[in-house]
Amino acid sequence: MNYVKNKTLFTVIIFSENTVGLLNQITIIFTRRQLNIETLSVSPSAIAGVHKFTITTFADEVTIGKIVKQIDKRVDILKAYYNTDEDLVYQEIALYKLSTDLFVKMGGVEDLIRKYDARVLDISESCVVLEKNGHYEETQALFRELSERIGVLQFIRSGRIAITKSKVERLSDMLASVEERIRRKE
Repeated sequence: MNYVKNKTLFTVIIFSENTVGLLNQITIIFTRRQLNIETLSVSPSAIAGVHKFTITTFADEVTIGKIVKQIDKRVDILKAYYNTDEDLVYQEIALYKLSTDLFVKMGGVEDLIRKYDARVLDISESCVVLEKNGHYEETQALFRELSERIGVLQFIRSGRIAITKSKVERLSDMLASVEERIRRKE
């Protein structure tokens, strides 16, 4: 598990409608608690009309619980949860731009690509672009090795994308229970 000064890295997953300004409202909640957002990813979810925010931050469990409760109170939020790494399957993607000349001259290129399970996305006369999917530590290790061996011209890493290890999305369970309650009242 990732720790920083007695704090745990939590992944907050938020399900919402796609509403203008909602991201700003969510980030303000983190800012007021003086928590830095480490990574952020937003995309449509598996449920039509519902978007999924995936946010990582270092916090203690009491603070993260309060943040999730505050986020849940927002009108446009369907549900918010927090998870530790053990609850999730997650990945990041990293891209590395390298000099073609130096890359070709570097010994053991094929071994390096296999070692890190990377792939070549693009090759031109001036540059080579590699892609690596994995956890932060893995993408960072490849960055360090490339930096030391030939230098990296450009580097970018995405925010975390994550799904829970449970059989179905937790929002699906919540929506099913709401529908069941409505049917019982009818």
